Amino acid sequence: MSNELLKTAALNLKKAVPLMLKHSIPTTPTNYALWYAYVSESNPKLNIALDATIAQNQQYSPTSSELLYRQHIADPVELDVRSMRQNLDAMVCELSQSLKDTNHDTTTFQTKIQKEFSKLAELENQGFSLEQVIKVVKNIVSESANIHSSTTSFTQQLDKAQSEINALKQRLAETEKDVLYDALTEALNRRAFDDDISALVNQSPNGACLILIDIDHFKQFNDTYGHQLGDLVLKVVAKRLQESCRDGVKLYRFGGEEFAVIIPNSQQRVARQLAEAMRRSIEKLSVKDRRSETRIDNITASFGVGEWKHQQTSSQLIESADTLLYEAKRLGRNRVMPISN
Repeated sequence: MSNELLKTAALNLKKAVPLMLKHSIPTTPTNYALWYAYVSESNPKLNIALDATIAQNQQYSPTSSELLYRQHIADPVELDVRSMRQNLDAMVCELSQSLKDTNHDTTTFQTKIQKEFSKLAELENQGFSLEQVIKVVKNIVSESANIHSSTTSFTQQLDKAQSEINALKQRLAETEKDVLYDALTEALNRRAFDDDISALVNQSPNGACLILIDIDHFKQFNDTYGHQLGDLVLKVVAKRLQESCRDGVKLYRFGGEEFAVIIPNSQQRVARQLAEAMRRSIEKLSVKDRRSETRIDNITASFGVGEWKHQQTSSQLIESADTLLYEAKRLGRNRVMPISN
């Protein structure tokens, strides 16, 4: 790296670090990369996205950082990158060697063909017998078969490599989805939740809330209508919940038929209003199985809204929301607890 580039890098870091401290951004490699790119103004779309995040006064969760990094910086997504590079390197080496072999075979073929054609010219000038001509032609045919075999083998290797590369790309795309998202509902998964809830309490936020949501009588849906229709209920409920999540509010599949919503910079009163709006929207859902014409119109959910308290751990926050969720179930389901603030 030149001295000029080193100076630029150092200057950008000097700009990035104070901004990270100002906005309480954890000093992780991903966040360094994001804010280094931000101050260098090399990616306008990233700057717009980060400005929007800060303007909303969101808590800066690990999931937010990861998603921004993937969307604006990582290309391709750096998941299982060591394995990917090893596989690609192996394929490149194999193809390179095969190409060298094919080129060598082609050069050898050209040399031999030229030699045989020279023999034909000599035979023409000196007089020739039928036996001599047949021998030269046989040699040409033999060498042609060899080069055809070599190029066919190379073409097959190219096809195989392309197939492997396509499979690798698909696997990486699936892996990327699995790392942060639940495959069935497309909500963020439990791993993302655990990371974000831990970061939330460790950063000592100025008010934050957790909503735990449980679909009422979900086991009955599975037992009565089958797991396929049960999965459909999960999908439509997740979609309806997601529609209410904006301004930094995130939806997670907590496990089974349970979902979680993290609301940064919020008080229980506001979070409870959001939960009530979600409850009413789920109450209006209707799910139909196209094959059996079965329709489910009685989908409801219960909600527990916990508020983070100073020096409370993430486990304690989850427990407080879960206790309120259990109370909502006990009192008859399809309700938000606490009743008031």
